[in-house]
Amino acid sequence: MTAFGTFVGQARAAGALVVQPRMGMGDPLLMRDGLLATRAAAAVTVGTITLDSYTRTGDHAAARRALTEGAGLNGYPIATHPVDVTRGVLRGVADAGFPVQVRHGSALPEKIFAALLAAGLDATEGGPVSYCLPYSRTPLHEAVACWQRCCELLASIREFGAEPHLETFGGCMMGQLCPPGLLIAISVLEALFFRQHGLRSVSLSYAQQANLRQDEEALTALGRIAAELLPDVDWHIVVYTYMGVYPRSPGGARLLLEEAARLSVRSGAARLIVKTTAEAHRIPTIAENVQALEAAAAAAADERGRPPGPRAPDTGIEAEARALIEAVLGLDADLGRALVRAFAAGYLDVPYCLHPDNAGRSRSALGPDGRLHWSAVGSMPIAGTTGTGRPPILGSAELLTALSYVQRTYDHRAQQAPGRAAHAPPPPGISAPGISASL
Repeated sequence: MTAFGTFVGQARAAGALVVQPRMGMGDPLLMRDGLLATRAAAAVTVGTITLDSYTRTGDHAAARRALTEGAGLNGYPIATHPVDVTRGVLRGVADAGFPVQVRHGSALPEKIFAALLAAGLDATEGGPVSYCLPYSRTPLHEAVACWQRCCELLASIREFGAEPHLETFGGCMMGQLCPPGLLIAISVLEALFFRQHGLRSVSLSYAQQANLRQDEEALTALGRIAAELLPDVDWHIVVYTYMGVYPRSPGGARLLLEEAARLSVRSGAARLIVKTTAEAHRIPTIAENVQALEAAAAAAADERGRPPGPRAPDTGIEAEARALIEAVLGLDADLGRALVRAFAAGYLDVPYCLHPDNAGRSRSALGPDGRLHWSAVGSMPIAGTTGTGRPPILGSAELLTALSYVQRTYDHRAQQAPGRAAHAPPPPGISAPGISASL
């Protein structure tokens, strides 16, 4: 079977963006149908098995009860289904032309890693920080120790000729309102953690935010830093379609997805995690996932045929990311200990994150053009690296307005210009020059 990272690299070399759904169903037959439909889509795809919330939190007894009682699950319980069942889901589906990744969201995923390896899978994602702080109250040092064991377990199959792949979720912290410099830093630091514990094929994530030019600058910086710090690793960048409050209209949702695909192409990313037109309302169907995959692939192909636009201006994102990375690396040669110490000292501080190990002194704000700025940096060593003045700290009303900025902007665009291409500029009245600047 072609390794996950190798497959993505080959697609990129051939000029194709790999697109991937966030699909997971508790019923093995439905899960298999979803994988088959993803494979058959008119796009270059990889498969996804997204796990249920019981498995994510380690409540495997509840997952077993749900299966026994026929209750619906919001994902696939890989550690509860017998391994032969999961192998049956994959048989004749996962192969050299269609690798499959397990997505889970667990701070303590040892049983998940063991189950996916037993089923013959070797690609997954997460990280000791990115799947601890937003999603659990697990002490960070416990998550770090667990993720070290998981990395070493995954890396151990290299002796049998496999090349396992691990994707950091670090570029998606909190989904939104986390300025790009910190997203880049955590993504790179988790990738370095993976390498330190034996992985040689990794991907670095970045979540689409609210300003296209800022995202382009951030992705360029992420690529440069990864090339410098991971020279002996097979790596690629994966973009996540916007993870915050999603457009409610089908037209607005499609515009946002297509913009994510165009951003991926312009920034040199190799893979895109898509979202569907149903995101604001319910769990999407298999057919809606396929539609999203094909829409993203079509937008990416169209973007490849366009001349490159002007380079995004340097506003200091790379300098900020480097300052954070260097500060953490200077704390300890062991990256796990360095990460724990960094959060204890406030060198890394995720805005609006309530985890007990997060200092909670940083705050961000959204400008009128959708750019994310720091309004308070706490103890992070980045004062003066980006901009001069700092916007005011948001109150609750301003925070809610900022959280819905993308939803309002793209729904308005769709309403004002139905049928227009996603690269059309926003209509008058939408204060979003950052979105339209390079469209």
